[in-house]
Amino acid sequence: MSLKATIIPVTPFQQNSSLIWCDETRRGAVVDPGGDLDRIRAAVAQAGCTLEKILITHAHIDHAGATAELAEAEGLPIEGPHRDDLFLIESLAEQGARFGFAGARPFQPDRWLENGDTVTVGNLTLDVRHCPGHTPGHVVFISTEARVAAVGDVLFQGSIGRTDFPRGNHEQLIRSIRERLFPLGDDITFIPGHGPVSTFGQERRANPFVADMLFS
Repeated sequence: MSLKATIIPVTPFQQNSSLIWCDETRRGAVVDPGGDLDRIRAAVAQAGCTLEKILITHAHIDHAGATAELAEAEGLPIEGPHRDDLFLIESLAEQGARFGFAGARPFQPDRWLENGDTVTVGNLTLDVRHCPGHTPGHVVFISTEARVAAVGDVLFQGSIGRTDFPRGNHEQLIRSIRERLFPLGDDITFIPGHGPVSTFGQERRANPFVADMLFS
């Protein structure tokens, strides 16, 4: 398996930014650089990989606050999220002021992502699933080969994403999880936007919001 990943908690929100890299090419991507770029750069150096892009699941401040700064400093393209999060990207400076994130500003993705798209990192191919509900433009990145997914704030160990933010939708979030993530396989380990990793199978069995027993 050539996919390697490490989790980098950043910002006062302890958001799980992650570094994903191809062990064959040593090319990597940062998923959701919300802040604390010194920590992210240290993880890149420790992994011994070269960044080739930034991947964004959604445009809340703790996930996307340092995207513009990192992209400009390192000359990196930005892929994601889905276009429906444009209103959140445009409000990043306002979000930063509200939550105390200095220097956050809007960015222009080099590529908006749609459900069914793929992105590459070195020799790796990640599948994209559009999973609205927490935000309307939220996307998830899945390596079907490595059985690993970066799911942002869609799903957590024992919980799901909040839907009380602008344009959140609880029913839509449940559908995203049940119809676009769970069918990918119980054995997929997912990196959530906050907290510990889990598997789709574990959440199907025991998650009080989306477990199978609630829908049988």
